[in-house]
Amino acid sequence: MARAGLTADRVVEAAADLADEVGFENVTLSALARRFGVKDASLYSHVKNLQDLRTRVALLAAGEMIDGIATAVAGRAGKDALVAFAGAYRTYALAHPGRYAATHTPVDPAVGAASDAFRRTAEITYGMLHAYGLSEPDLTDAVRLLRSTFHGFCALEAIGGFHAARDVQTSWERALDGLHTALEQWPRSERKEEDHA
Repeated sequence: MARAGLTADRVVEAAADLADEVGFENVTLSALARRFGVKDASLYSHVKNLQDLRTRVALLAAGEMIDGIATAVAGRAGKDALVAFAGAYRTYALAHPGRYAATHTPVDPAVGAASDAFRRTAEITYGMLHAYGLSEPDLTDAVRLLRSTFHGFCALEAIGGFHAARDVQTSWERALDGLHTALEQWPRSERKEEDHA
């Protein structure tokens, strides 16, 4: 590709594609430059450094992932929304392993706070859980449970970590049944009432 055709968006998209092919941790500026047929220095007009590139890939991936989730959960509530959310999450994680790994990279808090993708992720996730009647601090605890379950399952599935004869899809569906039950029966945190006496 000609150097004149480089833009920040094209560089980040190519880095995301490379991450899916070779693993997010193996994305380097040198490898990306070779893909474009340019010198490493040519990329510095578009990204500051490797950390900047990885942050941009993380934001791109987060946006793609929440777009898919938003489409899946639109018009749904309760268990239907949970199943749709989880299904879109799993589909993205397995189809785009490098991009998915990027969504777990640490991002500067200021960058995260300014990210539309991060904002929408929080809104959609918390919105889904509000349907279960949860409020803080239970909401945060529930989000952590869902994220841990989805990530753990997808990470193991991606490496072929499930060896039992039991069908993996059936186990996924049963896990979602369990999560739905847990959310419906969530033990509410006790809040200390202020003494106005």
